This record gives sequence, structure tokens and C-alpha cells, in this order.
Amino acid sequence: MRKRLIRTLKTFCRDEAGSPTVEFGMAALPLILMVVGTMEFGLIMFTSTLMESGLRDAARFGITGQVPDAQSRMERITDIIAERTLGLVDMNEAAIQILVYDSFGDVGRGEDFVDGNGNGTYDAGETYTDENANGQWDADIGTAGAGGSGEIVVYRMEYAWPLLTPLVGHLVGSDGHFALKAAVAVRNEPWDG
Repeated sequence: MRKRLIRTLKTFCRDEAGSPTVEFGMAALPLILMVVGTMEFGLIMFTSTLMESGLRDAARFGITGQVPDAQSRMERITDIIAERTLGLVDMNEAAIQILVYDSFGDVGRGEDFVDGNGNGTYDAGETYTDENANGQWDADIGTAGAGGSGEIVVYRMEYAWPLLTPLVGHLVGSDGHFALKAAVAVRNEPWDG
């Protein structure tokens, strides 16, 4: 009985009839994840390009000062961004920010403050200069809107792309999402009115 068992084991170990199937079974999952991950990164790059293109086209419309008949200027700007992203960006989840500045040097600048405790950041109770007269300290002095004639306008967009491959999500994303950002700064054309 023992000799028969040893002979069966030797025969089994020499038999290579199912080895390609076993090898494919071991390699299939990593291969599929790699293919899906590659496709997803392609979609992420494509969507990022569409976001930048959408903001650029929206800014092109915004600098003219046109006001469409059936919409406000801001609604039309948002619609242009939605059209240019081809439905890949959920506009309900995307954060679009359009801010007006006096000069390009003011873009992204916070209001001046006296750093009483020397930590380099504004803390409640510290003295500040309320440049935009809204009654609170702001990390960015821009005011919301599409701006007037000759003003500087910054268009920003952020979107949390939902990752399809959860294993890759731990390496490149946060909470199953990949942060996409785009921005463009322009000076509005001079116009009457």
C-alpha cells in the first residue's frame, strides 16, 4: 500500500498536463489589476485634461463680459465646464471656484495679520486687515464672481475621482478617490457697461 502511494505521488508530481492552467490562475489576478489600473490612470489623465480645457474655454467666455439671454453669466460658465468634461466629472461633486482679484500678485494671497504667537498661521483673535470688508480673516482675498471689465479672474476646479481599483487606491489616492485639480488665471477684456 505504501509503495503504491509513493508511486502515485511520483506520477502526480511528474504530470505537467494542468500546469498552464495553474500558472495562469496565479498570474491572472495581478495581470487583470494591472490592465484595469492602466486604463484607470489613462481615464484620470484624460479627465484632468478635459477639466483644464473646460476651465480654459469657460475663461474665454468669461473674459468677454457677455451675458446670455436665458442664463446668468456664472451659470453659462459652469455649463461650459460641464459640457467640456463630457460627463466624466460629476458636476454635483466638483468644486468650482471663480474669484476676482485686483492684480495677478494678489492671486492666492491671504489678508495681512499680526502673528501674535509667532506660529506663522492666523489664529482666532489675532489682529488682521479686512481687505475685502467681509468681517472675517480670509486665507484668500479673492471675491466670488466672474469679475468686471479689466479685472483679474481665477477659475479653479477640484474633483475627487472615484478609483475603480481599490488596491491601487491605497497607493495613489485617499479614501478611494484621486484628487484632480485645474486652474487658470485671466484678465477680463475691457468692455462698456
